[in-house]
Amino acid sequence: MMGDMAGLEGMEQPRPRSDPAAARRGIPGADRTPASAPCGPVSAALDPVGEPTLGEVRLPSRPQSAGIARRLTAAVLLKQWSLTPQLAEHAVLLVSELVGNAVRHTGARTFGLRMLRRRGWVRIEVRDPSRGLPCLMPVQAMDTSGRGLFLVDTLSDRWGVDLLPRGKTTWFEMRVSDR
Repeated sequence: MMGDMAGLEGMEQPRPRSDPAAARRGIPGADRTPASAPCGPVSAALDPVGEPTLGEVRLPSRPQSAGIARRLTAAVLLKQWSLTPQLAEHAVLLVSELVGNAVRHTGARTFGLRMLRRRGWVRIEVRDPSRGLPCLMPVQAMDTSGRGLFLVDTLSDRWGVDLLPRGKTTWFEMRVSDR
């Protein structure tokens, strides 16, 4: 499964350079932005940080960024792409796990979030500057941590890690029914 890119060759777009101003801003008040305020293609929830469907959004590597990434994911999947609430709920959970790994284990100052859609599929990527590979560990019933990649493996249709010259992209894909 690792590195399986079947059918996504045409989806790759050049990654925009990171925005140092956004990283310096630290996205203050992003969690107070009402998700229902109309402001552009999706909502004001995307305003302070950018549009993850057009290019990579850079977020500070802090625990609070997981909440921002969850809101971005929900806004895109529910409002922009009109996907089912259950699919959006699963994607939000998986984004939270990947962002948590990037924040906890890489020592990076920022990470990137990107969302892609093509017929029948949604792909969400979290990029960080560490080349350390995440590990899918066996999970026991009483474990209170280490479930992140187990959830990704269980709830996504496919997932993987692409090593980059500087860092890696951890991604997952989910099947969607196009309406």
